[in-house]
Amino acid sequence: MRKRSRTVALAIVGAASFALAGCREEQVDAQAFPDLESCREASTTGGLFSVEECNTAFAEAEELHVETAPRYDSLQVCEEQHGEGACGSEAQATSGGSGGIFMPLLAGYLLGNMLGGRGMGAQPMYRSADGRFTNANGAAFSSNTGRAKMGSGIFARPATTVGKPPMTRTTAASRGGFGSTGGSRGMGFGG
Repeated sequence: MRKRSRTVALAIVGAASFALAGCREEQVDAQAFPDLESCREASTTGGLFSVEECNTAFAEAEELHVETAPRYDSLQVCEEQHGEGACGSEAQATSGGSGGIFMPLLAGYLLGNMLGGRGMGAQPMYRSADGRFTNANGAAFSSNTGRAKMGSGIFARPATTVGKPPMTRTTAASRGGFGSTGGSRGMGFGG
Protein backbone atom coordinates (compact mmCIF):
# COMPACT_ATOMS: atom_id res chain seq x y z
CA MET A 1 0.00 0.00 0.00
CA ARG A 2 2.87 2.35 0.80
CA LYS A 3 4.35 1.94 -2.68
CA ARG A 4 1.01 2.85 -4.30
CA SER A 5 0.55 6.03 -2.25
CA ARG A 6 4.12 7.08 -3.09
CA THR A 7 3.37 6.61 -6.79
CA VAL A 8 0.15 8.62 -6.47
CA ALA A 9 2.02 11.40 -4.63
CA LEU A 10 4.66 11.56 -7.38
CA ALA A 11 1.92 11.68 -10.03
CA ILE A 12 0.22 14.58 -8.22
CA VAL A 13 3.50 16.49 -7.90
CA GLY A 14 4.24 15.91 -11.59
CA ALA A 15 0.77 17.07 -12.64
CA ALA A 16 1.07 20.17 -10.45
CA SER A 17 4.39 21.12 -12.00
CA PHE A 18 2.94 20.76 -15.52
CA ALA A 19 -0.05 22.88 -14.49
CA LEU A 20 2.23 25.61 -13.12
CA ALA A 21 4.40 25.52 -16.25
CA GLY A 22 1.26 26.02 -18.33
CA CYS A 23 0.45 29.18 -16.35
CA ARG A 24 3.77 30.88 -17.15
CA GLU A 25 3.49 33.62 -19.70
CA GLU A 26 5.15 32.94 -23.04
CA GLN A 27 8.46 34.83 -23.33
CA VAL A 28 9.29 36.55 -26.61
CA ASP A 29 12.36 38.33 -27.97
CA ALA A 30 11.71 42.06 -27.95
CA GLN A 31 13.63 45.14 -28.96
CA ALA A 32 12.90 48.82 -28.33
CA PHE A 33 13.85 51.68 -30.62
CA PRO A 34 13.54 55.44 -30.20
CA ASP A 35 12.52 55.82 -33.87
CA LEU A 36 12.05 53.98 -37.17
CA GLU A 37 15.54 54.81 -38.45
CA SER A 38 17.13 53.11 -35.41
CA CYS A 39 15.25 49.90 -36.22
CA ARG A 40 16.31 50.06 -39.87
CA GLU A 41 19.95 50.58 -38.86
CA ALA A 42 19.80 47.67 -36.40
CA SER A 43 18.42 45.40 -39.13
CA THR A 44 21.76 45.67 -40.94
CA THR A 45 23.84 44.96 -37.81
CA GLY A 46 22.23 41.88 -36.32
CA GLY A 47 18.94 43.30 -35.07
CA LEU A 48 15.91 41.08 -34.52
CA PHE A 49 13.95 42.59 -37.40
CA SER A 50 14.32 43.18 -41.12
CA VAL A 51 13.77 46.62 -42.66
CA GLU A 52 10.38 45.43 -43.95
CA GLU A 53 9.39 44.19 -40.46
CA CYS A 54 10.52 47.52 -38.98
CA ASN A 55 8.32 49.44 -41.41
CA THR A 56 5.29 47.21 -40.79
CA ALA A 57 5.69 47.23 -37.00
CA PHE A 58 6.16 51.00 -36.81
CA ALA A 59 3.01 51.55 -38.86
CA GLU A 60 1.16 49.26 -36.42
CA ALA A 61 2.60 51.10 -33.40
CA GLU A 62 1.63 54.48 -34.85
CA GLU A 63 -1.90 53.23 -35.47
CA LEU A 64 -2.10 51.96 -31.89
CA HIS A 65 -0.82 55.33 -30.68
CA VAL A 66 -3.70 57.16 -32.37
CA GLU A 67 -6.28 54.66 -31.09
CA THR A 68 -5.02 53.91 -27.57
CA ALA A 69 -2.74 56.67 -26.24
CA PRO A 70 -3.86 58.19 -22.95
CA ARG A 71 -5.82 61.39 -23.51
CA TYR A 72 -5.89 64.32 -21.08
CA ASP A 73 -8.12 67.37 -20.69
CA SER A 74 -5.17 69.80 -20.55
CA LEU A 75 -1.56 70.12 -21.59
CA GLN A 76 -0.59 70.60 -17.93
CA VAL A 77 -2.12 67.28 -16.84
CA CYS A 78 -0.46 65.47 -19.75
CA GLU A 79 2.94 66.97 -18.90
CA GLU A 80 2.50 66.04 -15.22
CA GLN A 81 2.24 62.42 -16.37
CA HIS A 82 4.80 62.45 -19.21
CA GLY A 83 7.17 65.34 -18.58
CA GLU A 84 7.56 68.83 -19.96
CA GLY A 85 7.57 68.97 -23.75
CA ALA A 86 6.42 65.33 -24.08
CA CYS A 87 2.81 66.08 -25.07
CA GLY A 88 0.89 67.48 -28.01
CA SER A 89 -2.72 68.03 -28.96
CA GLU A 90 -4.89 65.23 -30.25
CA ALA A 91 -5.39 67.29 -33.41
CA GLN A 92 -1.62 67.27 -34.07
CA ALA A 93 -1.22 63.55 -33.34
CA THR A 94 -4.21 62.32 -35.31
CA SER A 95 -4.54 64.83 -38.16
CA GLY A 96 -7.98 65.64 -36.82
CA GLY A 97 -9.36 65.20 -33.34
CA SER A 98 -9.87 67.87 -30.76
CA GLY A 99 -7.49 70.72 -30.07
CA GLY A 100 -8.64 70.65 -26.42
CA ILE A 101 -7.47 67.08 -25.78
CA PHE A 102 -3.79 66.27 -25.24
CA MET A 103 -1.78 63.06 -25.74
CA PRO A 104 1.81 62.04 -25.05
CA LEU A 105 4.17 62.20 -28.01
CA LEU A 106 5.74 58.98 -29.23
CA ALA A 107 9.09 58.37 -27.54
CA GLY A 108 9.83 55.06 -29.22
CA TYR A 109 8.47 51.71 -30.28
CA LEU A 110 8.59 48.24 -28.76
CA LEU A 111 8.67 45.31 -31.19
CA GLY A 112 8.45 41.62 -30.39
CA ASN A 113 8.79 38.35 -32.31
CA MET A 114 5.64 36.49 -31.31
CA LEU A 115 6.03 32.72 -31.07
CA GLY A 116 3.81 30.11 -32.63
CA GLY A 117 3.64 31.71 -36.07
CA ARG A 118 1.73 34.77 -34.83
CA GLY A 119 4.17 37.16 -36.47
CA MET A 120 5.26 40.33 -34.80
CA GLY A 121 3.83 42.54 -32.06
CA ALA A 122 4.32 46.29 -31.78
CA GLN A 123 3.59 48.88 -29.11
CA PRO A 124 4.11 52.64 -28.97
CA MET A 125 6.26 53.91 -26.09
CA TYR A 126 5.82 57.15 -24.16
CA ARG A 127 8.08 59.05 -21.78
CA SER A 128 6.92 59.11 -18.18
CA ALA A 129 7.44 62.05 -15.82
CA ASP A 130 10.15 60.11 -13.92
CA GLY A 131 12.29 59.70 -17.06
CA ARG A 132 11.34 56.08 -17.74
CA PHE A 133 9.13 54.87 -20.58
CA THR A 134 5.70 53.22 -20.74
CA ASN A 135 3.44 51.61 -23.30
CA ALA A 136 -0.29 52.32 -23.60
CA ASN A 137 -1.04 49.43 -21.21
CA GLY A 138 1.05 51.19 -18.55
CA ALA A 139 3.99 48.76 -18.36
CA ALA A 140 7.12 50.67 -17.32
CA PHE A 141 10.52 50.34 -19.01
CA SER A 142 13.90 51.75 -18.02
CA SER A 143 14.82 52.73 -21.57
CA ASN A 144 13.48 53.06 -25.10
CA THR A 145 16.44 51.20 -26.61
CA GLY A 146 17.79 47.67 -26.29
CA ARG A 147 16.79 43.99 -26.29
CA ALA A 148 15.10 41.77 -23.72
CA LYS A 149 12.97 38.67 -23.28
CA MET A 150 9.47 39.78 -22.28
CA GLY A 151 6.13 38.25 -21.58
CA SER A 152 3.92 38.24 -24.66
CA GLY A 153 1.25 40.04 -22.61
CA ILE A 154 3.22 43.27 -23.06
CA PHE A 155 1.97 43.20 -26.65
CA ALA A 156 -1.73 42.85 -25.76
CA ARG A 157 -3.86 45.39 -27.57
CA PRO A 158 -4.66 48.29 -25.22
CA ALA A 159 -8.21 49.57 -24.85
CA THR A 160 -9.18 52.36 -27.21
CA THR A 161 -9.29 55.89 -25.83
CA VAL A 162 -10.85 57.47 -28.93
CA GLY A 163 -14.16 59.09 -28.06
CA LYS A 164 -13.73 58.46 -24.32
CA PRO A 165 -13.69 61.38 -21.88
CA PRO A 166 -10.12 62.65 -21.45
CA MET A 167 -8.49 62.17 -18.06
CA THR A 168 -8.51 65.04 -15.62
CA ARG A 169 -5.83 65.63 -12.99
CA THR A 170 -7.92 63.60 -10.52
CA THR A 171 -8.55 60.61 -12.79
CA ALA A 172 -4.95 60.60 -14.06
CA ALA A 173 -3.62 60.53 -10.49
CA SER A 174 -5.96 57.69 -9.48
CA ARG A 175 -5.19 55.63 -12.61
CA GLY A 176 -1.50 56.32 -13.00
CA GLY A 177 -2.19 57.91 -16.39
CA PHE A 178 -3.24 54.65 -18.08
CA GLY A 179 -6.56 52.83 -18.16
CA SER A 180 -8.12 51.55 -14.97
CA THR A 181 -4.86 50.92 -13.09
CA GLY A 182 -1.39 52.29 -13.30
CA GLY A 183 1.51 50.28 -14.63
CA SER A 184 3.71 48.70 -12.02
CA ARG A 185 6.01 46.38 -13.92
CA GLY A 186 9.43 47.87 -14.38
CA MET A 187 11.51 46.27 -17.14
CA GLY A 188 14.94 46.93 -18.52
CA PHE A 189 16.70 46.21 -21.78
CA GLY A 190 20.06 44.71 -22.47
CA GLY A 191 22.32 45.77 -25.33
